[in-house]
Amino acid sequence: MAKGPGLYSDIGKKVRDLLYKDYQTDQKFSITTYSPLGVAITSSGVKKGELFVADVNTQLKNKNVTTDIKVDTSSNLLTTITVDEPAPGLKTIFSFRVPDQRSGKVELQYLHDHVGISSSIGLTANPVINFSGVIGTNVVGFGTDLSFDTKTGNFTRCNTGLSFSNEDLIASLTLNDKGDSINASYYHIVNPLTSTAVGAEISHSFSTNENTITLGTQHALDPLTTVKARVNNFGKASALIQHEWHPKSFFSLSGEVDTRVIEKSAKVGLALVLKP
Repeated sequence: MAKGPGLYSDIGKKVRDLLYKDYQTDQKFSITTYSPLGVAITSSGVKKGELFVADVNTQLKNKNVTTDIKVDTSSNLLTTITVDEPAPGLKTIFSFRVPDQRSGKVELQYLHDHVGISSSIGLTANPVINFSGVIGTNVVGFGTDLSFDTKTGNFTRCNTGLSFSNEDLIASLTLNDKGDSINASYYHIVNPLTSTAVGAEISHSFSTNENTITLGTQHALDPLTTVKARVNNFGKASALIQHEWHPKSFFSLSGEVDTRVIEKSAKVGLALVLKP
């Protein structure tokens, strides 16, 4: 188990990855190549119906500084500069998007044995300030996630969360949307030798009085092939098989159906990730 409570974004992450990561109904590919100087160039594309969206990301690492430059088909350029541990436990992230002049942002992350903090501020005249923090240990953590718009003087986000972890079980409870919704999640490792795990997420909205329940599981058929499945209380079921045919290179096939109208709702997604 990792030391410390981690960041607020880590609360419930295991079950979110189990229930939602890699599931898709589009066609996606990603190819990474490396130059002799160590520059990584990743070309990605996603076909959504008749729409095709692509981007090219260039990553350069120099000691503890990582620079990412991404250009997409909409002529947007996103630059992210990450400085890892200029001081023990500290990470600094600077990002901006062109031509969006309000997108500049500086973020600081700090990890300690008993606290995890992430804070960011927009580089504008009236910035949005984000703060999240977790206190505790690698077993129990309590945290909050806030966002304040200095232009309007209002909190645009106010969440709180509680997590519990041991070697084979992770549980979390979060209060989101300024108290309008509550989310509980559960993740349990059944067999670590076969990466078999089960998870569940239950959400309730107080304003709509609506509940969403999602159940999922995963299992490794062999060291290179993993299958996953999920279903929710609205009758939508999904399945995924992923094969690592080369180190860090994956082929994924996923499908989704609405069990109430199976003959009309079947969707299939493909993903191919290639790394040398």
